[in-house]
Amino acid sequence: MELKNIIDNYFLTERSVLQEFIASDLKKRNIQLYIKRDDLIHSEVSGNKWRKLKYSLLQAQHEKSDGILTFGGAYSNHLLATASACNALSLNCIGIVRGEELTAESNSTLKRCQELGMKLVFIDRMLYNLRNDSEYLKELRIDYPGFYIIPEGGANYFGMIGCQEIWNELPQDLNHIFVAQGTSTTSCGLLLGLPKQTKLHVIPVLKGYDSIAEMKRLLYLATFDHELSNEMLQSIEVHVNYHFGGYGQHNQELISFINQIYQNHNLPLDHVYTAKAFYGLLKEIEDQKYNNTKVLFLHTGGLQGSIVKFDQII
Repeated sequence: MELKNIIDNYFLTERSVLQEFIASDLKKRNIQLYIKRDDLIHSEVSGNKWRKLKYSLLQAQHEKSDGILTFGGAYSNHLLATASACNALSLNCIGIVRGEELTAESNSTLKRCQELGMKLVFIDRMLYNLRNDSEYLKELRIDYPGFYIIPEGGANYFGMIGCQEIWNELPQDLNHIFVAQGTSTTSCGLLLGLPKQTKLHVIPVLKGYDSIAEMKRLLYLATFDHELSNEMLQSIEVHVNYHFGGYGQHNQELISFINQIYQNHNLPLDHVYTAKAFYGLLKEIEDQKYNNTKVLFLHTGGLQGSIVKFDQII
């Protein structure tokens, strides 16, 4: 069966429903809040992870590649998603992992990647920092000939186009859309299809992350036009105060928030991405300017990385 047919029948974006978030204070202010449940697309290739991988996988097939090579950290949702997708599609895959001290037994994420058939290559952090360097990528192509290289987090042109397709599944009368930001690929994809009346709000989960600079770099891959990229960025608002100390960091307030949202609204969130972004959204829409508006939160998945297990709330 053609890879496209397998993709269309296995990773169903139709599973990503719109869930209304009901709260009395929002109702009083005539705020309609919806959750786009991309976490429901697949248990391991969930949320934006699938959307960012889809067209890179199709391109790899078009180039008749021997497999996929990509990058990630010890608890990478992207590595797991790539391993799971390649397993389902019978593709070889290699994961370049940050941290030479790690092994496949270091945690459940890496163990699962290996179980799914991913070959894990552990490198030191200095070398890992060269993952986007052209000379290092040339060396990898020599060491692993025939493998199609996908950047960390799926941060390439194909990743953005895959995320742009989310607009085909959303109402067109949104006033605001909020999303967690890691590599900026998803937010750039959303920006490429953003309706004129909609404001895009991004919440970086990394401390000190330069959202605008990274989005400019990625948008240029899609537009080849610096002026157009700058114009598009006028429709974005960056909220930098919800990283909870940095990537992967958390405190008891955030954990309590995750538990409360799940218990009251049956909405699972992870402490790395979605909980921080949803916490930020609820804080931001306390502002009266959001009265009488329609707001959407894009749930980008990644629940395997959560320290909260939703059958055992802590």
